[in-house]
Amino acid sequence: MLDVTRRTAPLAFAAILAATRADAVQGRIVFHRGNDGDPETLDPHRTSTVAEAHLLRDLREGLVIHNMKGEVVPGVAESWTMSPDGKLWRFNLRANAKWSNGDPVRAADFVYSFRRILNPETGARYANLLYPIGNAEPIHKATAGSSLDSLGVSAVDERTLEIKLERPTPYLLELLTHQSALPVHPASMARATQEPGRPENLITNGAYMLKEFAPNSHIRLERNPHFHDAANVKIDTVIFYPASDLVAAARRFQAGELHLTTDIPADQFKQLRQRLGDQVRIGPYLATYFLILNSAKPPFDDARVRRALSLQIDREFIADRVWGGTMLPAYGVVPPHIGNYGERAELDFRYASVLEREEEARRLLASAGFGSGIPLQVEFRFNTTDNNRHTAEAIAGQWRAIGVETRCVETDYRTHFAYLREGGDFDVARYGWIGDYSDPQNFLFLFQSDNAGFNIGKYSNPQFDALMKLAADELDIARRAVILREADSIVIAEEPWIPVLHYSTKNLVSPKLIGFEQNLRGAIPTRFLSLKP
Repeated sequence: MLDVTRRTAPLAFAAILAATRADAVQGRIVFHRGNDGDPETLDPHRTSTVAEAHLLRDLREGLVIHNMKGEVVPGVAESWTMSPDGKLWRFNLRANAKWSNGDPVRAADFVYSFRRILNPETGARYANLLYPIGNAEPIHKATAGSSLDSLGVSAVDERTLEIKLERPTPYLLELLTHQSALPVHPASMARATQEPGRPENLITNGAYMLKEFAPNSHIRLERNPHFHDAANVKIDTVIFYPASDLVAAARRFQAGELHLTTDIPADQFKQLRQRLGDQVRIGPYLATYFLILNSAKPPFDDARVRRALSLQIDREFIADRVWGGTMLPAYGVVPPHIGNYGERAELDFRYASVLEREEEARRLLASAGFGSGIPLQVEFRFNTTDNNRHTAEAIAGQWRAIGVETRCVETDYRTHFAYLREGGDFDVARYGWIGDYSDPQNFLFLFQSDNAGFNIGKYSNPQFDALMKLAADELDIARRAVILREADSIVIAEEPWIPVLHYSTKNLVSPKLIGFEQNLRGAIPTRFLSLKP
């Protein structure tokens, strides 16, 4: 069958360039930026990927937001107060906050939105992030006697929102910057759900509004004239391009077709650094690159098999040779620089030699019934990028040395994550987790047995679950950190997910782009940027 998408993409890009030239004649400023891939959805309550987060930062504004430094600053809420016991927050909304159709943004819109994401019928994968809110967990789990009306979010008046918590939550403001806390326009939600591809049906409240969505080609956003800070938004149009082909994206950047990319082909890093100098930007990031093992499926339900596979991965080689030194070897689930924590749990073989690791891996596989003509066969799924492909090839080669036969299955960004999200069968799958807020809970909650949205490998450990519940109820930050460290030690010992690398932010940044700053969140809101002519 003819691959229509690949044939039509150049024509679509030619049309975009022609439109951009027309914009330039009219004095309009157009920002061309690469994105990690196409979004699966632009519904903030159903999103789960970084590619979607980049778009949603431009399209919608929550109570609070991240600025270009990654700091929490006012969004729709111009101010807020917290009760002495830390369990009641009151947010005062801006009088001039409006939706893209001119409607005012009201406190009731946030009440509707929080209820919508926690309604189990919505199917929101991120809903459990909001469990600190009063009654959120029983509502989302459809516990008998619970109702949406009992959620601890209420409108005192049109411009005052109250959030009652189950317990003091030290990372609440960070949490409210996340897409799970973004508002939706109640009156337009039916149209947006029925016809999601029609821009006029997507009413948003951010600095930009959707004008065009061409899958596999581009997404065009235009400045929202009703945005409360529209006078300070310098860029008129922002066009996002799915850029999973990192080599092609780097080529387009060097040709001046892109002003910004969100990743760099690792095998070209040194050459790009030599050629482009400080246009190549590398910085720390709250993120971990994992291999998820299907803990509910033999033989990956056997901790010996999981440990053997982990032992045989040469993380230093992958970080230095495959990723060109742009990533760090990962021996823990939780990345460095995390807040509200102390010493992180790490794999006990970090300082063992390669030979010692390989000998133990062979012994473990033999005790699990593999070896002597019975190879462990692994299907390794990953989403398409050059960096991911080279990583998979390196790991498959390292596993081959201990008798593991690996078959790689490579699919595009949307297909890969949709397959995992929908419960597709797998052995081993590449996964990356970007911190939504600077707290170890945001990485450890991935392994809770009731986290149906993100516990993709179906890991279950009652002791771990009990510790996470105990940490959630602990008010003292230092004692809470100790409890989370114990939970961290369990998952690092059992390795339901194998940590391979800790990410860095990796961007190609045009000298024409003004205001860009790398930050631990990887947040790049277009509203804070401008372009030189």
